[in-house]
Amino acid sequence: MSRRRALLAWALLSLLRLGKAQNTEAPACCSPIVPRREWGALASKCITPLSQPVRYVVVSHTAGSSCNTPASCQQQAQNVQYYHMKTQDWCDVAYNFLIGEDGLVYEGRGWGFKGDHSSHLWNTMSIGITFMGNYMDRVPPARALRAAQSLLACGVAQRALSSKYEVKGHRDVQRTLSPGDQLYNIIQNWPRYRAT
Repeated sequence: MSRRRALLAWALLSLLRLGKAQNTEAPACCSPIVPRREWGALASKCITPLSQPVRYVVVSHTAGSSCNTPASCQQQAQNVQYYHMKTQDWCDVAYNFLIGEDGLVYEGRGWGFKGDHSSHLWNTMSIGITFMGNYMDRVPPARALRAAQSLLACGVAQRALSSKYEVKGHRDVQRTLSPGDQLYNIIQNWPRYRAT
């Protein structure tokens, strides 16, 4: 009987360790992020790392077409990346993450690489997240806003973002209408928003 208990205890401890090992990859607060391979991203040519933890988050919009299903958002992420790489001749899609109206986060350059979403100065010290669509006259759906908030909490949990990070609107750091009037009004009410 004691041998049986020992084997049972060993099996239980092994399962607990296995669960802990799996949890080290993504903290429990992290919602799923659609990886590049799943949305059909072209291979990145970016090599400049982003020093972490990052202090700033710059929120923008693509000012283009919106998407509200995984299929349409995957296509839109591909369209944005194609424009940035083939027309602008950048090393990848400009943003670290893209948010779809489907409520999913699409991996752009991710946490580890410098983006091309703002001015040279801001690109070196911020994560760029963009909402796919034009938010001058309308607001993103609540599920997209929740996805962005979850992404920021995940960044802190993974120590990619400073626990004292600040959110900026694209127009706060560069002369632009981005992230659109309606989205800008929303992010100004986020607890970490700072205009200057």
